[in-house]
Amino acid sequence: MTEGCVDSRCEFIAVVGAPNVGKSTLVNRFVGAKVTIVSPKAQTTRARVLGICIEDLSQLVFIDTPGIFEPRRRLDRAMVAAAWGGASDGDVILLLVDANSGVDSNTRKIIEGLKKRGKTVDNFPRIMLVLNKIDVTKKPALLTLAAQLNEEGIFSETFMVSALSGNGVGDLLAHLAGHAPKGPWHFPEDQISDMPQRLLAAEITREKLYLQLRQELPYASAVETEEWHEKEDGSVKISQVIYIERPTQKAIILGKGGGRIKSIGEASRKELKEIFGHDVHLFLFVKVREKWGDDQERYRDWGLDFNA
Repeated sequence: MTEGCVDSRCEFIAVVGAPNVGKSTLVNRFVGAKVTIVSPKAQTTRARVLGICIEDLSQLVFIDTPGIFEPRRRLDRAMVAAAWGGASDGDVILLLVDANSGVDSNTRKIIEGLKKRGKTVDNFPRIMLVLNKIDVTKKPALLTLAAQLNEEGIFSETFMVSALSGNGVGDLLAHLAGHAPKGPWHFPEDQISDMPQRLLAAEITREKLYLQLRQELPYASAVETEEWHEKEDGSVKISQVIYIERPTQKAIILGKGGGRIKSIGEASRKELKEIFGHDVHLFLFVKVREKWGDDQERYRDWGLDFNA
């Protein structure tokens, strides 16, 4: 199969939803590889990420978006703006809802936002409802939720999946591929994401930071890849800086005797080696930058609008 095949199809699919409903897990499941980070913390995804997969003759480009919620900070506003921008970029929108939790205030606001945009924007993408976490939701509650949401009158189809186990994901993928419009592929056949390696490496470390610290560290942290040096033996030396807002947070990340940052580095190094397929020498540093959330350069690196 080549991208120039006359029967080729291509479609951009935006995955939107409230924070922590499983959008990144679903996109990774679609692609069959890790292209976007995942953690139990809400609002882990900060920028739009493309996950690209091939299904039969169709190239499906999934737009993983930040969770949509009520923004309070500049970064929050930029993330929500990126999410709505991602929705507008899709030929199809998948509204992902946590079936186990039901419709919360954020999901309700997203539905109202989709209704407004559908009425005011020409050629607005068709919207599909995807209920996630069906493996931990009782069937009667699942059917009731589906019926309730379909009364909104904006969904063309409804699918029920478990992004974590993969249950139902194949049916959804086949449906999307079968209904994708004919057209040339937009990316090479072997490309699975648009994220640069330097940024992906920083995101993987941020994921490990979130996973190990959970509630101990607020969202006042960022990771930046400062050095990327490929060696003759095929390995790569990566130096990264973890930025925090207050000096007191430094001790939390370092841990007793530097044990915590060592553990974070080891976890990140292991996964980066698996992703890149060669040895990784990772060096982590912690720096205090009190207002990194107002640093315009960070937003440019993430593809976010500083003035959103």
